[in-house]
Amino acid sequence: MSQRIGKTHWKRFAIGAVPTVAATAAVAVSMAQGALAASFSISGSDFQVSAGKLSGTGFGNYATVDVAKNGKHVPVSVSSIKDATVTDMCQSVPVDIPVLGTYTMTLKAGGSGTPVKAKDLYIDMTDLQAKKGTFTNVDIGVATGSMTKGQVNPKDKVDPNGYAQQADKVEIIDAHQKVWATTAGTFELAGLHMNIAAGRHDCF
Repeated sequence: MSQRIGKTHWKRFAIGAVPTVAATAAVAVSMAQGALAASFSISGSDFQVSAGKLSGTGFGNYATVDVAKNGKHVPVSVSSIKDATVTDMCQSVPVDIPVLGTYTMTLKAGGSGTPVKAKDLYIDMTDLQAKKGTFTNVDIGVATGSMTKGQVNPKDKVDPNGYAQQADKVEIIDAHQKVWATTAGTFELAGLHMNIAAGRHDCF
């Protein structure tokens, strides 16, 4: 079974949106009570990631909480993909440099006809908007500890009985994401270009 999200207009990622938000809140409460422990220390800033097309096999989605170096807790929705390809990838984050002001660190790749390739990709995000999303053989409401198509980052502490969703395949067109952390087993960046420039140069 394939499920599509979005048509001609931008749509907020909506598969199981209400259960995912509830699950994220539950994880946050559990962490505050000491039931779970965060294992990933993030910076205090999110960043933008856009892609012309993000596709792959072995998709999973679940909730957890990232913890910043300053102790801030950030509930996130984690999208995991076992084997992913990305075209026209852009990543941007503004940074404040003393005396000089605001600069933007930018990374671009996968725009020269050869896509970015990643294995065991995990994207910790708080928002995803896309023109269209297609999920093949999707299971919504599976227990996190019972996923067989997708997978959980072994560094994440999650409730095995918590809410998750999974699919054999995923394809997302024109993705705009608000991300707090990204990890991967391998990340092959074709046509890589990294730079830092004065001012704001957001991906979207």
